[in-house]
Amino acid sequence: MERMTSVGGETARYQPLLFSRIVGDEDGGTLFTQAQYEQYKKRVVPLRMNNRLYVSFGVPGEGLECKLVGPETQCFCSHRYKQHRTDFEVLSSGAPLALPCQVKGCRCTAYQYVALSGSQPARCRCKHKAEDHSEAGRHFCNMCASCSGFQSPYTCGCGQPSYAHHTLVETRQQRLAEGKPVGRDVPYKAMGGLTGFSSLADGYLRLDAHQGPGDRLLGPQHELQNNRIKLPARKSKFSLLEKQSASETRREEEDDMSYFERRYQERVSSPPFS
Repeated sequence: MERMTSVGGETARYQPLLFSRIVGDEDGGTLFTQAQYEQYKKRVVPLRMNNRLYVSFGVPGEGLECKLVGPETQCFCSHRYKQHRTDFEVLSSGAPLALPCQVKGCRCTAYQYVALSGSQPARCRCKHKAEDHSEAGRHFCNMCASCSGFQSPYTCGCGQPSYAHHTLVETRQQRLAEGKPVGRDVPYKAMGGLTGFSSLADGYLRLDAHQGPGDRLLGPQHELQNNRIKLPARKSKFSLLEKQSASETRREEEDDMSYFERRYQERVSSPPFS
């Protein structure tokens, strides 16, 4: 749905949701004119298509991405991933990329995911919250002198403690070399590691192609399939109307995750927007 908006005497056409996904907060709260919007897209869309960064949270060497970071995923500094720098003209092939926070006054120098306990960030060993620690450096506690830096003993779904995990920033080439999913090219801001519907699930519930039978969590001792709720296939008598939406019916061999992933891929495989 388009919306006609007058900005500075100039009438601009916007698709609000699309505009929000592409621009994010970079308009500074002042709506772009049509010319500014087109100029912005001309500058950033090629960067996002060619230099997208994939951000994940996991234990190095385990081959399991416990959390795939998206635009709304919170950083240790309490700001969202989309509020950090994510667009780069040139990607360094050497040192790890730092994604500093762009919120005025924030001292965060690199995006760092912090594990959640329920809906709240997990607490440190010193019993204080992540927000009670400094967002810079080693994240020393502002509430006590005994803390040597934020370190949470919270146990992830993969069975490892939170402090054994690291936030990993990868390029498309690096992920392809390791056989990890990269998804399709999109112009949206700060997509991070999201490549499909299943990216929203925790790593131990998600079966990506690169997480083969040799992975630690897929051994017989874990019986991952038992963690999924399988619903019986529905038997339907299709009417003429129902035949038009046959793809919406769950297939007999599909579990919940496979069904929703297939429906998501069918939806995004339609012709891209102009």
